Amino acid sequence: MTATLNPSTCYHIYNHGNGDANLFREERNYPFFLAKLREHIAPVAELVSWCLMPNHFHLVVKIWEEVEILNHPDLKNLDGLDSNNLSKRINQRFSNFFNSYTKAFNKTYGRRGSLFLKNYKRKEIDTTEYFRNLIHYVHSNPVHHGFTDSLEKWNWSSNHSFPEHSSSWLHLLFDTEANYINSLQAFIDRPSLHQFE
Repeated sequence: MTATLNPSTCYHIYNHGNGDANLFREERNYPFFLAKLREHIAPVAELVSWCLMPNHFHLVVKIWEEVEILNHPDLKNLDGLDSNNLSKRINQRFSNFFNSYTKAFNKTYGRRGSLFLKNYKRKEIDTTEYFRNLIHYVHSNPVHHGFTDSLEKWNWSSNHSFPEHSSSWLHLLFDTEANYINSLQAFIDRPSLHQFE
């Protein structure tokens, strides 16, 4: 996919393991993935919500404003970083993250080659309704794909922490935690869950 990631924009980002490859073989892989993700994307994006499953993942991110990226302490002294190449640099942060995780994973498990499908998918979030449904889609994915029969049993998503750690998004999109929980259950009970991939 040749689309870029642009400042001041929210995206759904997702990918699968290459072929039959699992992205996460052991419990310890999940927190390592999240740590690497935050290390690489924190200067360019906010992680709004996420869900990790053995063979694929979903992220919802908000790319920072241009001025925030250009003035971020980890980036502002980077040679050649300016408004003209900002989208390219943002995309590079995500590519570096995937490469970093793949190298560590391959070294740990004695494997070679690509771990992820070649081009990660990204979709711009352009309406509030889409944003609300996407948060629910991401959080309900482990149930949808049969990895668990209950969201409460799945540790590797932001569903448990979303009301607290993404409180500004919670209030913007759902108003209250009760509305979030009720609308999530209503979404799970609906049959049309494939519209986001």
